[in-house]
Amino acid sequence: MIFDETTIRKLNQLTLVANKVRAGAIKGERRSARRGSSVEFADYRNYIPGDDLRRLDWNIYARLEKPFIKLLEEEEDLAVHVLVDTSASMGWGEGAQNKHLYALHLAAALSAVALGAGDHLTVAALNATHATGAVPMQFGPARGSQHLLRLMALLEQWQPAGETDLSAALRAYLLMPRRAGLCFVISDLFSPAGHQAGLRELQSRGFEVNLLHLLAPDEIDPPLAGDLRLVDVETGQAQEVSVEAGMRDLYRQRVQAWQDGIMAECMQRGVRYIPVSTAQPWDELVLLGLRRAGVMK
Repeated sequence: MIFDETTIRKLNQLTLVANKVRAGAIKGERRSARRGSSVEFADYRNYIPGDDLRRLDWNIYARLEKPFIKLLEEEEDLAVHVLVDTSASMGWGEGAQNKHLYALHLAAALSAVALGAGDHLTVAALNATHATGAVPMQFGPARGSQHLLRLMALLEQWQPAGETDLSAALRAYLLMPRRAGLCFVISDLFSPAGHQAGLRELQSRGFEVNLLHLLAPDEIDPPLAGDLRLVDVETGQAQEVSVEAGMRDLYRQRVQAWQDGIMAECMQRGVRYIPVSTAQPWDELVLLGLRRAGVMK
């Protein structure tokens, strides 16, 4: 199991935050900013001629001799999409800092929160390599906490392999009819063809996008020195390099500039960008970091 019952109980106390909740056909446990017809009281407003008298608060009228209409909160389910990059580069990192394992923990945690809140959940792998494999690469749509164990069992079968064109993978995900909603893309963004076009496509379909950018600590600051032969884990291409202090400094600067550029672009387009080092424990990120980032409450 990806995590234990204690963690599940903590996650069930949280809800995902969307700037604009998209209504579904089934009313869930999520409260909308809209005022509707549920039994949860929200507020009062002055009576306007033509209002439904059944919504008039007669007790208030008897005390104040002024008519007030009760406003009620409408409860809606939210469509949540968790998309996980499962390309070979995600397999980098030792132990708990392995990007693939870290991404699966994040996906499971976000899914536990969504299912616990009665949201409408879909989880999918972004990797064309697995498209014809024996292991299903999509879970859902599903609703309700009873599906969580089945989801975690499936996630444990996913393995990092092959190459992924992230934009193409996101477009492929949208080939099937999807209910627009809150979308989490979890990836190291090592995609030579880029990811921007895919994120734009999600937004054009009405999705609110959160980009969780995972890097292992030795990808941010590699402990390398001397003459080396580096091999791309996805393409197998090799490159001879000489690494010394100046080269390492330049590398760190370029990684930071890369992340800064992604952040600026995301801010401009209204995408929430969250850079993540897998050196940070995943549960600390979920229970503290994502709450501070406004992803959940």
